[in-house]
Amino acid sequence: MPNYDAQTEALVREYKLAVERIKAELDRFDLTDFRRANSMATLKSISEILSALNDESAKWVETNIPIAARAGVADAIVALGVVSTVSEAQQIVKFNRVNAELVKAAIADTQADLLAVTQNIDRKVRATVRQVASESMRQNLAQGINGRRTMNADTLSGLRAKLGDAVNTGIIDASGRRWRPEVYVDMVTRTKMMRITTEATINEAVQREAYYGVISSHGAKDLCRNWEGRTVKLVDEAPGDYPYYGNLPNREIFHPNCKHSISPVRDPERYN
Repeated sequence: MPNYDAQTEALVREYKLAVERIKAELDRFDLTDFRRANSMATLKSISEILSALNDESAKWVETNIPIAARAGVADAIVALGVVSTVSEAQQIVKFNRVNAELVKAAIADTQADLLAVTQNIDRKVRATVRQVASESMRQNLAQGINGRRTMNADTLSGLRAKLGDAVNTGIIDASGRRWRPEVYVDMVTRTKMMRITTEATINEAVQREAYYGVISSHGAKDLCRNWEGRTVKLVDEAPGDYPYYGNLPNREIFHPNCKHSISPVRDPERYN
């Protein structure tokens, strides 16, 4: 089974660092100075942090998505006995037309997912900064614009908490689950790379006329355990009473953060 911990952790570190830098900017936001220029300066700094993060994540995707696809092709080459070791397989890996298109689509798709994270942070922070600035203005006016009275500590603390929550709110996925930015990035990138590896394995196997695969086993405790070691069809038209990979329930197998992979085989009877 491939392991992409090092790659995903490197990207997650970039997001954690960006979040900490944004929090630092928000901590410096002067709640007693409600001039528009104060808010604009804070938002400009945060926009620059997110722009740099987008550049870093785009480079990461362009580097690592092809790595995941190459690993899948190499796995297929070894599993089908073309060569005996992964290192030998890596020397002869080439993307067929389907895998070349897979890589292009996966790069665009992953970049879109990561961009959604920074866009969400930007949107939440901008809305919160404007809201807090307005509340600060009202509180200052209520306390007296002559400056002899200022906001009490509880009010300031409440506004500070709102600013902090703007970064921690996270992103809501299609299932309605809420994720902190760095946790969502970790889940998305791990899932994407594993799926791309699996898809590239299948594409290479089918090109080499291997139409079946065996799901890996690693002692899973969740519903994945029911599929470990099972033989599946890699194309729906293949003969035999085996489930088709494309119809597998993703709540049970190949779900987000799933670590299972597929090893292609030509003769499924050998594994049953």
